[in-house]
Amino acid sequence: MTHDVSQAVPSETAPEAGVGRSPCCTTSTGRLIGIDLARGLAVLGMYAAHVGPEPSVGGPLGWAMELARGRSAALFALLAGFSLVLLTGRPRPRTGRAGRQAVGRVLIRSAVLIVLGYALAALDTPVDVILACYGLLFVLALPLYRLRAVTLAVIAVSTALVLPQVLYLLRAAIDGGSWADAVITYDPLARISDSDGIVELFITGAYPVLTWLPFIIAGMAVAKLDLTRPGVPAKIALSGGTLAVLGYGGSWLALHLVPGALAAVNAATDTGAAASAWWSDGVGEDPTAGVPAWLLVAAPHSQTTWSILGNTGVGLVVLAACFIATDRSARLRWLAAPVIAVGSIALTAYVGHIIAIKALGIDDLPDSAALLVLLGFAAAAMLLALAWTRAFRRGPLEYMLHAATTPARLMDTE
Repeated sequence: MTHDVSQAVPSETAPEAGVGRSPCCTTSTGRLIGIDLARGLAVLGMYAAHVGPEPSVGGPLGWAMELARGRSAALFALLAGFSLVLLTGRPRPRTGRAGRQAVGRVLIRSAVLIVLGYALAALDTPVDVILACYGLLFVLALPLYRLRAVTLAVIAVSTALVLPQVLYLLRAAIDGGSWADAVITYDPLARISDSDGIVELFITGAYPVLTWLPFIIAGMAVAKLDLTRPGVPAKIALSGGTLAVLGYGGSWLALHLVPGALAAVNAATDTGAAASAWWSDGVGEDPTAGVPAWLLVAAPHSQTTWSILGNTGVGLVVLAACFIATDRSARLRWLAAPVIAVGSIALTAYVGHIIAIKALGIDDLPDSAALLVLLGFAAAAMLLALAWTRAFRRGPLEYMLHAATTPARLMDTE
């Protein structure tokens, strides 16, 4: 028996090992509702980062806005890794013709996401669109889909330890030379997309794939676990909490114990916010090249090892909490239905809010207006998602993405 795994990025439907043994993550149709809840929270968190008030408003609202920045996108990337495993077979990887078809579907989805990402970027909104990064991440992580959870976890940790240092050196090399300009000049993607092409995707962009790859691999590792086994979500939460403490706590210690680190970060970013750079974007969202002290911060967009560990930890805790909550409380599942609905049509909800930002001309709003806009965006998304999912299995863009992968079904026979 086969199951249709057709939802969009990264909302998927797939059977759990032993589906029906526990409501922890599934409905009668096989949807992983804990995943949808986490994905819905990630989408709404990105709404907060893009149209919500600035964290400088202070108080609980400012803290919530700060928490949403960077960490929501990281959670989305973690869930994308989970979806990659759903597409390629869970709990057992697909092989033979089914495996080739799954690989074909992933590659087609990746191409569509890259094109869609550049199309949204062309709207010239204040949003740094992440879809092109996701598309490339799927391609890079695809060869790993048959690996076990432990192996994937080791690779995720290894890439988190190594790739941020590689990115730092590459960015310093770009600042110190002209080789990147030569690459961009001859890069067909750069010409077609009117961007910096491959250099931007891998190195200079807001979401460089070098430092976002660990998130998707970590999500793949979680997807390989048997979530129906008692205690597994709790172990995910414990692992996430450990990573969060290690990432943010390690950054705090490093910034305060390494002589001159705080002063160097303040000078490089022209701020006085280095003391909070162990968790806050107060130092800015653009990583600083040529300043070794920058590697000690854990600001959500800093592209450092500390930030990847911390953000992955937060994502795992949120994901585990969603698994546990949807397992233990039917009332909570009912109350969270609007958020779950948003998560089930995540691609449509994400793209829709960027188009809405462009159509409404929303850019730099005062905090009082920004809060109302955020509430309006969230309410509209939840109401529309609820209404749509009552009548249709997939969101509009999810249907489009599913249709685009149809050619993969025509691949060779054994």
